[in-house]
Amino acid sequence: PPAARWRRCCGGWPWRRGAHGDAVAVATQHPRPSAPPGRRVALRPCPRLPAGTWLLYLPCAWSIGLAAEPGCPPDWQTLALFGAGAVLMRGAGCTINDMWDRDYDKKVARTASRPLAAGEISTFQSFIFLGGQLSLALCVLLCLNYYSIVLGAASLSLVVSYPLMKRITYWPQLVLGLTFNWGALLGWSAIQGSCDWSVCLPLYLAGVMWTLVYDTIYAHQDKRDDILIGVKSTALQFKEDTKRWLSGFSMAMLVGLCVAGMNCNQTFPYYSAVAAVGAHLAHQIYTLDIDKPEDCWKKFASNRTVGVLLFVGIVLGNLCKRQESKTVQEPLESR
Repeated sequence: PPAARWRRCCGGWPWRRGAHGDAVAVATQHPRPSAPPGRRVALRPCPRLPAGTWLLYLPCAWSIGLAAEPGCPPDWQTLALFGAGAVLMRGAGCTINDMWDRDYDKKVARTASRPLAAGEISTFQSFIFLGGQLSLALCVLLCLNYYSIVLGAASLSLVVSYPLMKRITYWPQLVLGLTFNWGALLGWSAIQGSCDWSVCLPLYLAGVMWTLVYDTIYAHQDKRDDILIGVKSTALQFKEDTKRWLSGFSMAMLVGLCVAGMNCNQTFPYYSAVAAVGAHLAHQIYTLDIDKPEDCWKKFASNRTVGVLLFVGIVLGNLCKRQESKTVQEPLESR
């Protein structure tokens, strides 16, 4: 019956789930609260946005905030538009990923119950669903200026190619970073009409480094299954040196954020937020146990806090620009 199929696909009714509340199709042997960016075929009912949607959206929000006029908050309509786009494009990425991985997912206990892997929906049905997702995402994209439309469309090749990377390289997380942080370019162009590369490029690279941190942590959850089925990841590449690599990525992220901030005249609250981000990442890495899937999930999900901290710092820093400009103008007017 349709209701029974819905329960099988979603892991039960959302109000009967545990404390985390995510209604996700997972196996019973090693359940987890949710799936990583680009791992689920459809949007499923849950009382809060999945971590992957936040991690896709936040670089967009950073860029929109940095592009705002001095002394002004970010444009809330643009933030909302990008929020809708993040939900739709994350869903499309999940669909594409599950279509590519359906044969792999059958071999892993945690993913065997996903609708495509379990045979509950066909590949043709997935194509139809993907077409609907991309059509809605296109409607969102067409609300932007021409420069942003072309820039946004250029990211589709990354969205499609990312699921293949785990078959050919130990660095699929790098390709995910290039994909997931495209909004760091797009958000600025949506506000200003084009990219200021002195700001957008270091912000984009900082986001890529951030993705390498959180998705390497996530990949450690699946490393045993990945070895068995021949899937590659940075977790398998770094092994016991993971913390050293994560520390390097974190430092590179902080440098990128500082460069982006200096190039758009950010103020004290912004750099305070960057310092808080650095402290949060240091705590994540120091306390991380790469052999405990539960701890890896906890650290992965906590990166929502990292992104929100930085966004708050961007907004407050931009508002302080107005105060600084007034301070400079007052002595001039008194002469």
